Amino acid sequence: MEEIVVLIVGAGPSGLATSACLSDHSIPHIILEKEDIYASLWKKRSYDRLKLHLAKEFCSLPFKPHSSDSPTYIPKDMFVDYLDDYVKTFNIQPKYQRHVESASYDEADGKWRIEAKNVLTGGVEVYVAEFLVVASGENSGKYIPELPGLDSFSGETLHSSEYKSGAKYENKEVLVVGCGNSGMEIAYDLSNYGAQTAIVIRNPVHVVTKEIVRVGMIFSKYLPIFIVDIMAVLMSKILYGDLSKYGIRRPTKGPFYLKATAGRAPVIDVGTVAKIKSKEIKVVPAISSIDGKKVLFEDGAEREFDVIVFATGYRSVANNWLKDFKHVLNETGMPKNDFPHHWKGEKNLYCCGLSRRGLFGVSMDASAIADDIKKVVTEKMNK
Repeated sequence: MEEIVVLIVGAGPSGLATSACLSDHSIPHIILEKEDIYASLWKKRSYDRLKLHLAKEFCSLPFKPHSSDSPTYIPKDMFVDYLDDYVKTFNIQPKYQRHVESASYDEADGKWRIEAKNVLTGGVEVYVAEFLVVASGENSGKYIPELPGLDSFSGETLHSSEYKSGAKYENKEVLVVGCGNSGMEIAYDLSNYGAQTAIVIRNPVHVVTKEIVRVGMIFSKYLPIFIVDIMAVLMSKILYGDLSKYGIRRPTKGPFYLKATAGRAPVIDVGTVAKIKSKEIKVVPAISSIDGKKVLFEDGAEREFDVIVFATGYRSVANNWLKDFKHVLNETGMPKNDFPHHWKGEKNLYCCGLSRRGLFGVSMDASAIADDIKKVVTEKMNK
């Protein structure tokens, strides 16, 4: 059994940022990571053409801004290099292939007891920590909806986390399920490689450009959200016109309001809309059922597909191992407290990177958590 001041679960950007902030306060801590490498989502499960959707000034981790000569919207490989340098700079040394199986609060000792399986040895390691930080992320478990007949599909199915490039799907009939940023960009990539591409768009979505988002984020520092939303929607209408005729409906609430209140990000267009308008990508409604290669849609239409890509997002799986999750999380594994107080729970339990505000939110959370732990430790020492 190992005793430690702070234990962090997860070595993605959230865990790395929290580690750097704790080190800045000289607070001892360890990170447990289930994979064999840090930032595994970025290094193993992201598609080739991915770029950061937000400008670089909103995508840095604490103490390390992106270089002035880096592009405004950083490609995935360059961001991975940034994380490599971040780990080296702050001497972050996670314990890899530790699969946390349980974490519970001991009322008698006033500490957290964490049990983790060492995948390499097969043994179970026990840690006791005064503070516990959940940094396993919003994207820790892939989500695929239950669809009638999905088990009968005779083609290839994959989640967006498994998708790399459309190069292998030339002339294939491919259906993308999910119209968020990943789904829209994957559909674009598939079409570029010659796939006969369709995309399911069920719900209303805002379509914007990266620059609209950048301008909106800058103005949101000085103006009310509803004013910023009016500006963003107006710019979108000027650029794209009425998209409802193409199967894309706009929500009644503004893009920045929805992001702030519901965590629903607007779609940042990379060229997909032009392909939808030219009918290179076909918009289809929700799936009713699947029979072999045949997909039946809610409007009664049918079409055969060779491949279905589920860009249907992820789920937080912290509740699977965090037995006393109600001190900081709700039943869905997301913060029970509203922003901006979401990161702090009870019993010295914290969560980082669950605010649905991307890397900008990660940095805010990590700094706040480390500052709060420093305050508690200092007060305890003074007593």
